[in-house]
Amino acid sequence: MHALNDFLFRHDAVEDPLLFYVNVSEALFVATLALVFLAARGRRFADWRRASFAAVLSAGLGLAVGKVISELVDRTRPFVAEPHGVHLFSGHAADPGFPSDHATAAFAIAVAILLRKRGWGIVALVAATVLSIGRVALGVHYPSDVLAGAALGSAAALLLWTAPLRSRIDRLADWIGGHWDQALERGASSLAGLRQ
Repeated sequence: MHALNDFLFRHDAVEDPLLFYVNVSEALFVATLALVFLAARGRRFADWRRASFAAVLSAGLGLAVGKVISELVDRTRPFVAEPHGVHLFSGHAADPGFPSDHATAAFAIAVAILLRKRGWGIVALVAATVLSIGRVALGVHYPSDVLAGAALGSAAALLLWTAPLRSRIDRLADWIGGHWDQALERGASSLAGLRQ
């Protein structure tokens, strides 16, 4: 943690883009999943819709379990434990840091996508890894915080991949997606009627 934190402190060219990515990562992951779910219309793109829906559920499950673990372990963050030994690059709450919420959610999403869309899952795993390393480098987590989050998020995605749960999740994604598609079609028809 100290090696990464010191490196980042001495290299602005790395610090600025990494800090930006870490700060926008939550919005980026959420927006991407929402966009994929909403844009993946029809049976042809059902796998995409299912992957994004499973990713959201996996992240939710991982974060819920992580919250319980966080309250039980109550581990202090590096910048709180060592206020003079860790560089903090942006403001952060001094709440418990084990396991990392960011790593939990990012790896839950990445593994859920990997199980359904291998190529894009690898891209998501790289994004989750960079995010996790960034959180350590920024001094808000110890490496074990993000490793625990990665393991927890991955486990949540794998649990929801088991056959009985996967089939229910896929059916629910198809049902919600079908209603979304119908709403879009009704909206398009109403708009076309207004234009005539």
